[in-house]
Amino acid sequence: MKITPLEIKKQDFKIKVRGYDPAEVESFLEMVADEYENMVNEKNALAEQVVKLKTQLVDYQQVEKTLQDTLMNAQESVSQSKENSKREAMILIREAELKAERILDEARERLDKMRNELSILRTQKESFARRLKHLLESQVELVKVLEMDDLEAGGKGSSSSRPKPDDKGA
Repeated sequence: MKITPLEIKKQDFKIKVRGYDPAEVESFLEMVADEYENMVNEKNALAEQVVKLKTQLVDYQQVEKTLQDTLMNAQESVSQSKENSKREAMILIREAELKAERILDEARERLDKMRNELSILRTQKESFARRLKHLLESQVELVKVLEMDDLEAGGKGSSSSRPKPDDKGA
């Protein structure tokens, strides 16, 4: 059963012949009622403060959980970023290696092609030189034959004052 301060103040006692001093009892009840009222008010204030603190605690716990989640997400994000960066770097390195390999292959192919062309040109030069030499030799032979014909024709008719061609000069 709950007693209020007002009930304490309004409490009436039966008066008996040899009872307590009514003024003293009333004064004491007044003092108890005031003290009780103060305690009830303090209890209510403390109960409100407890509710307020519990609410704040719940809010702080939610903020803490949010911060922990955010921190975890940030750490995961950093880890993923590092992994992605490593993967991208490896891809770039591999692409650069492949490109370098392709460039070297193309350069080797061009070098082989140039060597083949040089070989063909040398062969063509040697063939051309042989043919030219053969042509020149046949022309020299032709000149000799023509000179001999001139000599034979000149010997039959008149002696000519032309000198004989020198075989060494031809």
